Amino acid sequence: MTTALAIAHQLFGPELYKSRVLELNASDDRGINVVRTKIKNFAAVAVGSNRQSGYPCPPFKIIILDEADSMTQDAQNALRRTMETYSKVTRFFFICNYISRIIEPLASRCAKFRFKPLPEEIMGSRILHICKEEGLNLDSESAARLFGSSISAKDLISVSGVIPNEVVQAIFSACRSGNFDLANKEVNNVIAEGYPVSQLLSQLYDRVVDADNISDEQKARICKKFAEADKCLVDEADEYLQLLNVASSTMQALSNMPQDMAF
Repeated sequence: MTTALAIAHQLFGPELYKSRVLELNASDDRGINVVRTKIKNFAAVAVGSNRQSGYPCPPFKIIILDEADSMTQDAQNALRRTMETYSKVTRFFFICNYISRIIEPLASRCAKFRFKPLPEEIMGSRILHICKEEGLNLDSESAARLFGSSISAKDLISVSGVIPNEVVQAIFSACRSGNFDLANKEVNNVIAEGYPVSQLLSQLYDRVVDADNISDEQKARICKKFAEADKCLVDEADEYLQLLNVASSTMQALSNMPQDMAF
């Protein structure tokens, strides 16, 4: 997007930019009606003879479509006809992440430019320039994270939706302790942190199945309770109550209570 805007500014200058350039985010304006109204109306307007000194001001307009791969198939087909009709007075920039989502009739009419990530030294110098202009202090650790060169396992876990191992271990240990108050405390911690209980059940399931010091009968009873709780969660049951029930039932199973006293 930045490159397209820079080209447009270099071609038309600040005075003619607004009349010669149309910017659209195709993920927001992605339907066929946008093509039939905004894009077609802008493309159909004749190019004036006005020029700005010091700029080439070629005799055409520019339409920039950001996230063009989000456009519907119908919108892309309609855009194809618009491109054919107004090719003499309008040029198009399609900015996308997945070229395969652009229909072939559109892609074949374009010159494709693929951009590689900027080197860290270039990003670094620019970030430092911005910080200097804004009067901000940026330490090296923060800069490394901004540039993407420092990604820890914790960072990956936080964006993947996986619950941290220490959280899973804490509630599993609480269940094994036989202390209901401790288990209730850990359940409250999970709910307070906003972790999805369905994901926690999945990770607890793996931990129970892989445990060598839990009998097959205990594993079966615990996993049955996991399945029942997961079904209740799908039916929009309360997460706190379901997780507390699972914790209580797991404690009963691990304490070798008689079958008629357990869940």
